[in-house]
Amino acid sequence: MDKLLIRGGRPLAGEVLISGAKNAALPELCAALLTAEAITLHNVPRLHDVATMLKLLRNMGATAERSETRPDEVTLNAGPVDKPEAPYELVKTMRASILALGPLLARFGQAKVSLPGGCAIGSRPVDQHIKGLQAMGAEITVEHGYIHAKVAGGRLKGARITTDMITVTGTENFLMAAALAEGETILENAAQEPEISDLAEMLIGMGAKIEGHGTSRIRIQGVDKLHAPKTPHRIIPDRIEAGTFLCAVAAAGGDVLLKNAEAKHLDAVIDKLREAGVTIVPGADTIRVKAAGRPKAVGFRTSEYPAFPTDMQAQFMAVNCIAEGAAKISETIFENRYMHVNELVRLGARIEVDGSTAVVSGVERLSGATVMATDLRASASLVIAGLVAQGQTTVDRIYHLDRGYDRMEDKLRLLGADIERVS
Repeated sequence: MDKLLIRGGRPLAGEVLISGAKNAALPELCAALLTAEAITLHNVPRLHDVATMLKLLRNMGATAERSETRPDEVTLNAGPVDKPEAPYELVKTMRASILALGPLLARFGQAKVSLPGGCAIGSRPVDQHIKGLQAMGAEITVEHGYIHAKVAGGRLKGARITTDMITVTGTENFLMAAALAEGETILENAAQEPEISDLAEMLIGMGAKIEGHGTSRIRIQGVDKLHAPKTPHRIIPDRIEAGTFLCAVAAAGGDVLLKNAEAKHLDAVIDKLREAGVTIVPGADTIRVKAAGRPKAVGFRTSEYPAFPTDMQAQFMAVNCIAEGAAKISETIFENRYMHVNELVRLGARIEVDGSTAVVSGVERLSGATVMATDLRASASLVIAGLVAQGQTTVDRIYHLDRGYDRMEDKLRLLGADIERVS
């Protein structure tokens, strides 16, 4: 099992290329199931979750190849799919596998998908997915850990779907299912993340009729057939990876230019970093971040996009750990997303948790220790803390990190960090 060794105390300087968004790549890979034509995607990140999704699609009968000459290019052909099933062995490590349910039902009229796994950060029920697809005419049962779904007559029907809560993967599943449904589907209380808008733009390029994406009300007029986009769809930059590097510079200090980054997708995070005293200069597809000295402690509350993202809570907490003053953090999305707190405390952080609220009192310096990653974003927070801790920090279980960050240690090393991966 790999681990990271980090010797802290070095400011970061230089340029870093932000990879394609994990949370856009996964649904867009599933969208290839909606057509029998070969689809090419650009800016596909090299992540463990992406590899798992490609393996899942191949298991169904699709072909999925990453270009040898262009590593960010993936071509998928779901024409040969003959097994509309997502087995437990592949689904158990990645909750996003549920995204195969909608497109399989839409194109094949049937699906068998294992109940998903992934990070242990709290309850993320799939009942909203089931209710929405049932509203579109799907007959669904859950037996022996599997969702069994079929459509009488073979084609879903358009419907008005209002979810009990804002659900990103639910919105994505409904978007893909509705693209091939008969009639009109209206999604109320839809998620508004940039990754959803990117998926919608890809589907429109495939011939789908979608309006309102990026708002809480999306209208989809179903079509009989989808095709491959005329030009390869380019996945948007990963706003969470970009935000993580912004926090790394805020904590460690330095001057870094993020390339292939969209500042407009990070407004809430950038506002808080500026409040902390960090200089951030957005460009056309770049973000420059400069920081010197200790940042100021800044409180925040996580909520759905465009508010402060729960996926940035742990990284910003790491910044607050060495900031001047104290700050209160409120986590409103997941009930178990403070598992990194005990590990940060091992490094010398002062954090008190009361239910969904954490109060972080900044200290002048952290001290290196061995810590254990508990989920994807928690692992990133421990890396940030290790960059500023005195002495050596060892981060165990970094397979969590590899699920969502494309060679993070290589990118940090290019910026001057003393970091290495060991087995």
